[in-house]
Amino acid sequence: MRPTRIVAAGGLAIAMLLVASRGAVAQNPGPMPGNDPLARFLFPPELVMSNQQAIGLTDRQRTSIQQEIQRAMGKFTDLQMRMGVDEAQVLDQVDQILNTERELKKTQLSLMIRIKNTLTPEQQAKLNSMR
Repeated sequence: MRPTRIVAAGGLAIAMLLVASRGAVAQNPGPMPGNDPLARFLFPPELVMSNQQAIGLTDRQRTSIQQEIQRAMGKFTDLQMRMGVDEAQVLDQVDQILNTERELKKTQLSLMIRIKNTLTPEQQAKLNSMR
C-alpha cells in the first residue's frame, strides 16, 4: 500500500497538523469529549492511569490496561507510518499559498490606493479623524 499523499489546497494545514501531532496521537489516543458522542461513556487511558489510586485500580486491571496501551501504541506507529507526507508536494503547496496570499495583499493594497485617490483631501481628512 502506498503512503497517503496530501494534494488538496488545504493540505498544508493538514500536513502541519500531522507533523505537529505525530506524538500527540500516541500520548492521547482517547476520545475527546467535545468531538466524540461516545466520549461520555469512555475513559482516556491517561485519565485512568493518572487516577489509578483514587479509583482503586487493581494490579490486574493496571497490567491489562498497560498491555492494551502497548498494543495500541504499536498500531498507532504503523498507521502514522502509512500517513506519510510528500515533502515536495507540501512545499509546492506552500509556494502556491504564499503566491496567492501575495496577490491578495497586492490587490487589497491597490484597492485602498484607488479609493484614497478617488477621495478629496477633505474627505480623507474626515476619515482620518474618524479612525
